[in-house]
Amino acid sequence: MRTGGVSRTFNPVLRFQKARGYAMPVMKKTENKSQTSLHHESTSTPSSRETYQLGSLGTTLRAALASREARSIKRRLPEPSVLGKQSLIDFTSNDYLSLSTSPLLRTRFLQKITAKDRGQILGSAGSRLLVNPDAHHRLERRLENILSRPSRNELDTPQVGILFNSGFDANMSFFTCIPQPGDVIILDEYIHASVWDGVRASRLAQDCVKTFEHNSIESIRTVLDRLLNVIPSDTSSASIAERLHSGSSSLFIAVESLYSMDGTLAPLREINKLLSQLFPRKNAYLIVDEAHATGIYGPPSRPGCGRVSQLGLDGGLGSPVGVTMREMDDGEECRVLARLHTFGKALAGSGAILLTTPLLTSYLINYARPLIYTTALAHPNVVLVDSAFDLMVEGETEQLSTHLLALSAYLANLLQTELDKARISPEIVCLPPHLLSPTLSRSLESSSLSSNDHHDLSSPLLSSSSSPLHPPTPIMPLLTPHPRPLSAYLLALDMNARPITWPTVPRGKERVRVCLHSGNTKKDVEALVSGVVEWARGWTEQMKEKKEMKEMNVVVVDSLPLQTQSKL
Repeated sequence: MRTGGVSRTFNPVLRFQKARGYAMPVMKKTENKSQTSLHHESTSTPSSRETYQLGSLGTTLRAALASREARSIKRRLPEPSVLGKQSLIDFTSNDYLSLSTSPLLRTRFLQKITAKDRGQILGSAGSRLLVNPDAHHRLERRLENILSRPSRNELDTPQVGILFNSGFDANMSFFTCIPQPGDVIILDEYIHASVWDGVRASRLAQDCVKTFEHNSIESIRTVLDRLLNVIPSDTSSASIAERLHSGSSSLFIAVESLYSMDGTLAPLREINKLLSQLFPRKNAYLIVDEAHATGIYGPPSRPGCGRVSQLGLDGGLGSPVGVTMREMDDGEECRVLARLHTFGKALAGSGAILLTTPLLTSYLINYARPLIYTTALAHPNVVLVDSAFDLMVEGETEQLSTHLLALSAYLANLLQTELDKARISPEIVCLPPHLLSPTLSRSLESSSLSSNDHHDLSSPLLSSSSSPLHPPTPIMPLLTPHPRPLSAYLLALDMNARPITWPTVPRGKERVRVCLHSGNTKKDVEALVSGVVEWARGWTEQMKEKKEMKEMNVVVVDSLPLQTQSKL
């Protein structure tokens, strides 16, 4: 039996040992343990026959993996699990709205997929360029209307949607194809790997690819200033500046609206304004990846449509910026050229839609290899995505996102309060600065979340439209130089929060990534906070004892078994 995610059968001595890192966490049993173990062994330990057959290739690959093993950064698949049936409290998946286990979504999907007038049910029959299923076409047209603000006049550039099999495919397609030779692209240093891969495969010269410090407007301004105002003796840079000033080359800034590892929100309005001011020839564009924001944020009239919509940047390239008519009359133009919405996170499906101009869409259909040479999304998935947007349009997901953001604010403030109370050093574990804003503190004071209700929505902490510039986020990194021991400790308490280390995040930025979900409760959050603080206390004592023993010239061996670390 569990209460608040913590097992009542724990031995106090064992828990104390775990707090100090002396004991391995109890790993969950699988239905077929021998088969699972055999699979893990076969994927991690090369047999003598495999070694013989692979020769020098095997030697090289084995050495690379051994190097990662020695540095505790070797990746492994987690234990198999079934969402909704696992015994662990989920603090790791991207199922932010808990729609993957929603009876409402399941019922809607089954109604649509079994409708008598539905023809195709399975497969997609091939590439979109060979077969263009009606369901795919209708979903694209529907999402164009849902995710974009209606045009105010005929001069607004229309937004066209095109489906991709994944957000990775969409980013690879866009950044490989759209920037032309001589163009310049500026990337947030934390941008997703798919964008980096697309840029590397593009036709841009190396000196035309720049980065800026994460979410820093000042850093963006500095990069743009260096591009536009160069020393005359620098021939290469002078050429770039000349092209940007004349408008013969374009500049792209690529960001994520919500960053998946840090839970930070991009300053979209500030970037848009900067581009409008510095590029009077309108040859600078903003590209926004909304993968982790779709379904969670949105304006009051269209909740769930993402941060671009929430901030009034969804009217199309050149449209007035703002949510209200008063804002739109200020004269700022939208410079968002393209935005990506994925379906595999909050919406419980898979695939993505890229919204951009008709010209760019036509160009992608002709040149985007991940679109041209890939079998299209299977029909059941298209129906599932359509069903998820039904719930969004009908307001069902707004309640879920409201509860989710309320829990997020509650967790950030409760954890910081308890860490301060326990006098835990930030060198052991801490929240990043952006989660300690006064906005969250004020929000928590107005909270009346029930501690018992699984989906308490009677007294929401905040609506999906409140504090649009700095709302809470469901992604919370627990920064610690010891992510694996902390994750193992939480796992022993029936909570699944995964350690994230280099190369996924920069060195020195290790963390345990916590993702909240609408299905989580206040008790779940309190159990998580209690576990983190308890581990931190034990780890602090252990470090203190090690220091004392070292001063006494006693040899100290790391107490956390290597086997425990290898499973994370």
